[in-house]
Amino acid sequence: MNQNQGKKKIMVYDTTLRDGAQGEGVHFSTQDKLSYVKRIEEMGSLYVEAGWPGANPRDEEFFQQYRESKTSLTRVAAFGSTCKVSESPEQSDILLKLVGSKAKTITIFGKSWDLHVRDVLRATLEENLRLIRESVAYLIAQGREAFFDAEHFFDGFKENPSYALKCISAALEGGAKTIILCDTNGGSLPSDIEKGVRTVLQEFAPQELGIHVHNDRGLAVANSLMAVEAGATQVQGTWNGFGERCGNANLSTLVPLLQLKGDYDVVSEAALLKITAFSRFVAELSNAPFDEKQPFVGRSAFAHKAGMHVDAILKNQRTFEHIDPADVGNERRILISDQAGKANILERLCRFEPTLRKDDPRVEQAMHEIKELEHQGFQFEAAEGSLDLLLLRILGKLNSSAFEVLDYHVWSDPLRGELDSVAVVKVKVGEETVQIASEGNGPVNALDTALRQALAKFFPVLKESELVNYKVRVLDGAHGTEAVVRVIMDTRLGEEVWGTIGVSKNILKASAQALLDAINCTIWRGDSNPG
Repeated sequence: MNQNQGKKKIMVYDTTLRDGAQGEGVHFSTQDKLSYVKRIEEMGSLYVEAGWPGANPRDEEFFQQYRESKTSLTRVAAFGSTCKVSESPEQSDILLKLVGSKAKTITIFGKSWDLHVRDVLRATLEENLRLIRESVAYLIAQGREAFFDAEHFFDGFKENPSYALKCISAALEGGAKTIILCDTNGGSLPSDIEKGVRTVLQEFAPQELGIHVHNDRGLAVANSLMAVEAGATQVQGTWNGFGERCGNANLSTLVPLLQLKGDYDVVSEAALLKITAFSRFVAELSNAPFDEKQPFVGRSAFAHKAGMHVDAILKNQRTFEHIDPADVGNERRILISDQAGKANILERLCRFEPTLRKDDPRVEQAMHEIKELEHQGFQFEAAEGSLDLLLLRILGKLNSSAFEVLDYHVWSDPLRGELDSVAVVKVKVGEETVQIASEGNGPVNALDTALRQALAKFFPVLKESELVNYKVRVLDGAHGTEAVVRVIMDTRLGEEVWGTIGVSKNILKASAQALLDAINCTIWRGDSNPG
């Protein structure tokens, strides 16, 4: 049975590719946008605002390459503005390019704050109403589904409510199907949003009312939720909250919040299970760092560290989890640190030996060793690969390294060019000894390359893995160049990514520790999953 049956339907209008791309450090190529539109079909029947035809060559190229298929669930929308002051819609280059994009849905914005009309458009209030009314009517006459973004509505409604409402009336007179109320400056409070939404619904009862909120006060999700509770039927936002300044309403939070905490039908149950994976896909596609502390989808969202908390949650997950992580495609993580109790350690050990009991002496041994290492500067929260190797050794399931490093030397010469470093390694696997030299872009890359070349014939899985992140942190900066440093590197094997760690006063030694753990962990995982 569909659990959404009987719930109020809320339409999602995704503006990641347009509004989100205005965020600092976020960029989408034409191919990125095409890949995005194809992938988002997993989320079901959503609107996707793909760009502004005519604003830049990239958006022009996208709409040239993309045409909605009859079977597509995604409804791609083009974005633009009303015609210009003293210009008719038929002569507007903006509107002509919007129609020429062949998009079936077109969203245009217009001013609804009299301050903008006077100071930005430098037009009369009546002229602005004409621009809105005639621009919408022109799009309707061209057979398009027309949405109207009432830009700066809540600021305008606060300072001149009569005129802000006239702007809504003008769009409806032009035939707009959907009115979207915009908190463009992101400065409104939930009470402001509720008042504006309820007033528009009482005055006009539009066919569909949307909400578009920026996050400048950190309230974008709360304000969007308030708008829906006040009667809005469409929510606009971006995945991961991408957007200009402080970003837009975060769909990665808003969608599961509405569906799991409110009585609303937003996406299918199958789509909800893919939200975590999709949020990560968007971050990867945009080459932007993923915020692991995001509600619902971040790795930290269901990560538990305090020993008492872990003990409670293993007895009843409702004690410290407001939903089942699996409902949004996420997972629970039990963190191991110097704050960990036996429950944390036992949960991790049971992954390798499910019948282990809390009173087993190996649990106490693991807890003691982890706390001692963390006192030295190790931190296993981000180094689960190194942690697994430690626990496997304590359990007797990893008695020795898969190989032995007999010797290694690394040196760098900045005059060599891009490949400025050379590493020579000597390793022993079983009874066979191999010595090899390799160049690299930096000493760590050279050492990584040499070790992999020396070991690949014995452990082919190393050819399938790669280092994807490398981080160095100085732990006691007061000691200058003699400071202890912590190195964490992430390794990817297929869909899995895990971290390993090294700590030393010698940055190369710390890097080598983390690298050797990364290689040993790759070999162990390859042996554990031979298929």
